[in-house]
Amino acid sequence: MLCVMSLGFSLALFILSVVSIALSVLGVGLFTTPAVTHLVRVHADQRRRLARTWAGFDVPRPYRPLPPVAGMGSVVDRWSRLMRDPATWRDLAWLLTDAVLGFVWALFPPALIAYGVEGFVIMAGLWKAVQHDYWYAFIPVEGFGTATLCACLGAVLITISLYVNPSFVRGHFVIVKAMISPSRGAQLEQRVEHLYETRHDAVDSSAAELRRIERDLHDGAQARLVSMGMSLGTIEALVEKDPAQAKKLIAQARQNSADALTELRDLVRGIHPPVLAERGLGDAARALALRMPVPVETDVELDGRFAEPVESAAYFAVSEILTNAAKHARAKRVWLDVHYSEDAGGMLRIAVTDDGRGGADITKGTGMEGIERRLRQFDGILAVSSPPGGPTMVTMEIPCAPESGAGRPEPRP
Repeated sequence: MLCVMSLGFSLALFILSVVSIALSVLGVGLFTTPAVTHLVRVHADQRRRLARTWAGFDVPRPYRPLPPVAGMGSVVDRWSRLMRDPATWRDLAWLLTDAVLGFVWALFPPALIAYGVEGFVIMAGLWKAVQHDYWYAFIPVEGFGTATLCACLGAVLITISLYVNPSFVRGHFVIVKAMISPSRGAQLEQRVEHLYETRHDAVDSSAAELRRIERDLHDGAQARLVSMGMSLGTIEALVEKDPAQAKKLIAQARQNSADALTELRDLVRGIHPPVLAERGLGDAARALALRMPVPVETDVELDGRFAEPVESAAYFAVSEILTNAAKHARAKRVWLDVHYSEDAGGMLRIAVTDDGRGGADITKGTGMEGIERRLRQFDGILAVSSPPGGPTMVTMEIPCAPESGAGRPEPRP
């Protein structure tokens, strides 16, 4: 398959790309180049997926975003951006390299196996047709005896291929990774763009949180405190004239103060739960599970604390997902797994699985889009697997490092 993709598709797309770019002088390429470039990128993305599956290489996409087509001006702008994108020219160079060097590296594994099989075919009877006129490697085919030697050599070649062929395949994808991975400049550009987006997300989230706090204070505790103040004023006027009524109002004021205190505690818990500040993410996650209306089985393995913003983001993400499982998925049982891994420099991994009806989607407004924005501020990711009928599995990963010593942990840069 790699041989066909390298020599067939890569060479054909290279020729199409060169012709299309050349026709841009006549104006035709303005329309054909974006289409051909799209095919090139689809072809490159397929090779990136194979690199991840077959060789374990992660080859990110380096492409700049393109404007939508809306008139002749946008067509020219789209073509111009493609021509200014270094990834376009890196893909073009890779196509030619893949059609030559990549094809050779991909050809070695099947050729080595086929050549080994040929030795057995010679011994099976082909030697009668080719004897005295054919050499198998360094063995002249003269009769059944030399044909047997050919079979022995074929067995050796097949055995060797089992050990060296993975290296040839890996070498093919080393070329892919070297040529179509983002350059350092492209990586910095993507990083700046990501930081720009997450900064806006953080600002928007902070503004929304402030509005929520103001609304809760205005509609809850503030209203009760105002009512309590009015009751105290009335009590002051009635304490001598109507002591019985004053006692009723005192009891009402006491109840209002208790309700206001409860609402303030709930508000503080919504900003930063005390159990999270005092006991850490592990115990806070277990406390969340206990408060859920459906049974939640927890598997939490965290040895230390993490940065306060990281713990807060993870806590509220888990809270939102557990609430969705109970409220929207109609789950009967939920499994919560929280652990820390040293892979990739340190990763906090959280998985929430439920046996509900499934069909969860980040774009359906179930709160997961907000979770994704919250996690992106820490370079975290959110993955959702939720086929119709269930089960639903939500996985979160946040790059971070646990605290060392007595101080608070710091997020990994």
